[in-house]
Amino acid sequence: MAKTETKIVPLLPLRGLLVYPTMVLHLDVGREKSVQALEKAMMDDHTIFLTTQKEISIDDPTEDDIYAIGTLTKIKQMLKLPNGTIRVLVEGLKRGSIEKFIDEESYMSVEVTTFEERQEKDVEEEALMRTALDYFEQYIKMSKKLTSETFATVADIDEPGRLADLIASHLPIKLKDKQHILETFHIKDRLNTIIEIIHNEKEVLQLEKKIGQRVKRSMERTQKEYYLREQMKAIQKELGEKEGKVGEIEGLKEKISQSGMPEHVQKTALKELDRYEKVPSSSAESAVIRNYIDWLLSLPWSEATEDRIDVRVAEEVLHEEHYGLDKVKERVLEYLAVQQLTNSLKGPILCLAGPPGVGKTSLARSIAKSLNRNFVRVSLGGVRDESEIRGHRRTYVGAMPGRIIQGMKKAGTINPVFLLDEIDKMSADFRGDPSAALLEVLDPEQNYNFSDHYIEEPYDLSKVMFIATANNLATIPGPLRDRMEIITIAGYTEVEKINIGKDHLLPKQMKEHGLKKSHLQLRDDAFQSIIRYYTREAGVRGFERKLAAICRKAAKLVVTGERKRIIITEKNIEDYLGKRLFRYGQAEHKDQVGVATGLAYTTVGGDTLSIEVSLSPGKGKLILTGKLGDVMKESAQAAFSYIRTRAEDLKIDPDFHEKNDIHIHVPEGAVPKDGPSAGITMATALISALTGIPVSRHVGMTGEITLRGRVLPIGGLKEKALSAHRAGLKKVILPKDNEKDLEEIPESVRNELTFVLVSHLDEVLQHALVGEVV
Repeated sequence: MAKTETKIVPLLPLRGLLVYPTMVLHLDVGREKSVQALEKAMMDDHTIFLTTQKEISIDDPTEDDIYAIGTLTKIKQMLKLPNGTIRVLVEGLKRGSIEKFIDEESYMSVEVTTFEERQEKDVEEEALMRTALDYFEQYIKMSKKLTSETFATVADIDEPGRLADLIASHLPIKLKDKQHILETFHIKDRLNTIIEIIHNEKEVLQLEKKIGQRVKRSMERTQKEYYLREQMKAIQKELGEKEGKVGEIEGLKEKISQSGMPEHVQKTALKELDRYEKVPSSSAESAVIRNYIDWLLSLPWSEATEDRIDVRVAEEVLHEEHYGLDKVKERVLEYLAVQQLTNSLKGPILCLAGPPGVGKTSLARSIAKSLNRNFVRVSLGGVRDESEIRGHRRTYVGAMPGRIIQGMKKAGTINPVFLLDEIDKMSADFRGDPSAALLEVLDPEQNYNFSDHYIEEPYDLSKVMFIATANNLATIPGPLRDRMEIITIAGYTEVEKINIGKDHLLPKQMKEHGLKKSHLQLRDDAFQSIIRYYTREAGVRGFERKLAAICRKAAKLVVTGERKRIIITEKNIEDYLGKRLFRYGQAEHKDQVGVATGLAYTTVGGDTLSIEVSLSPGKGKLILTGKLGDVMKESAQAAFSYIRTRAEDLKIDPDFHEKNDIHIHVPEGAVPKDGPSAGITMATALISALTGIPVSRHVGMTGEITLRGRVLPIGGLKEKALSAHRAGLKKVILPKDNEKDLEEIPESVRNELTFVLVSHLDEVLQHALVGEVV
């Protein structure tokens, strides 16, 4: 392509339009500057330079807003329209490039260099022309936008450059692509670009056709289903039936209006129902929405049981089903009394803490019965995911509400007794901390507005009476423990266990095993033997299992006809339960040197520990065995240090630690032992071993020791006192600061044990050793 000439002509910027050489086109011109440019061109030689704006939205373009390559055109005809615009018929002459902008006052002129295309063609151009025509013919057949007459007009053109321009003008491509073709001066490159564009457009058309066929099939199926559904509705209407989705929607609307939901929840339910109505039944979302509506409808929003506000009746129910546990019963009766006076009280949050088998769960069930409330239990043992409490968001597959909302659905009322069983056995992992999620549930100032991730609407838990159970309070996080009122159930005395066995456990087991009163009878001494020699526990679960074993053997004897009536006494108990499993009474039959009995508190109640000390020639090595924890090891070190500082006062060789190796052992080595209450026991056993004075076998002791011999207070006194009573001890030495806790110990135990309050180790030695040291 060669340059022809350079001339100055008026400029007409085009919006969304492009003119190729040899192309004849009508234009509507309305901008003032453009009209002035046209009038100037008409006064001169009817030529004007047309180029395209880069952005359509610009009303007054500058030289940066228009492409530098355009078309020099000739104005063939100009007509003024009534609305003020001018319609112009133009014919493209040559490609041109703007060399210089000349800003006239009322219009813009440009200095343009135009280019003349050569007419002859070589063999390669001929081949490219044929390929372009072939592609264009295929495109016209596939496209519905162009007719066969269009191809006929293009096919007659013999010049390769003009052919490329004309095909480009007919293709529905972007303005940028059309401008690129205009700017391609080399004819072979232009033809290659045209062939590439048509090829891409053909592929797009094929894809569109496939999509169209697929959509058509889908539309036909949907229209068919819609038609059949409408027919079904019409038939049901004629028959007067209210079945199908229409009837289902009406039924759900009626349920929502009668559910007693708060207004904001009802709005949400109706909104979801509206979505459910519009979503096709075959859609997966339909099932999700329906499940959510069902959950909203199944929750109690206003249904409540009427509390039995009668303290005397409630007291009778509690005493009838549970022996002892006076502290817990008193707390429940206090709650009822306050409610009777005020007629409104937020549900208390109690935590029953104690060893297994003491009746924490069954007591909660009795509380529900005494209040005339529904009872629901949720076990939290092993829960380690926050979603178990708060629920899953509905975006997840298989999402469902948390255990609190599930429990409320099961309860069916807004004021049940809700038992959170084993609250101390929750744990946390990467999915969140469930104990933190429980903080909102168990806070009376927050739980009226509990938010579950699945339900998403606030739910009122303020009328629920929450009762939690735990074996070990130490594993419950502080903030959660702070929200609960802790009531400790230490365990049962021997007398209480005998009464529980006679009044509750044996009748229950006889009924479960099909035995009548005439078939089986247990004397009091038999109950006592089971408790002393076949069980060692704070609760009564093992006791109940032994009674069940007796009932099974009795049932076999009755069924086989060997016996019609079985009476169990202390003398024949071994025939039914085998040899005795435990030894009742003192661990030792005589007072021994270097052996002291300590009292321990475990998660399954109180227990006694025998602490042994032996001396052997050596260099003062202190050996500790018996699978002791860090705290007990430190207690032993403290006792050892105290004895070294008081050796002369205690009539012990001051150099004992240089001549002897000291071995402290706590039997039952396979069982881990730890706790801050073995200090005085270890010190007493050490002093006994070093002085040769025996320790009384009737004495049990508990308390921590300081390096100056002071005795520090301990916890779990009631459990320890019960274990001392079970072990047959006569005297218990305990820190003076624990005097206030003596009231918690049952009177029957206090009457049989002597409690000695001490504040210094010297006082311990006076009561524990059989002989004087200081």
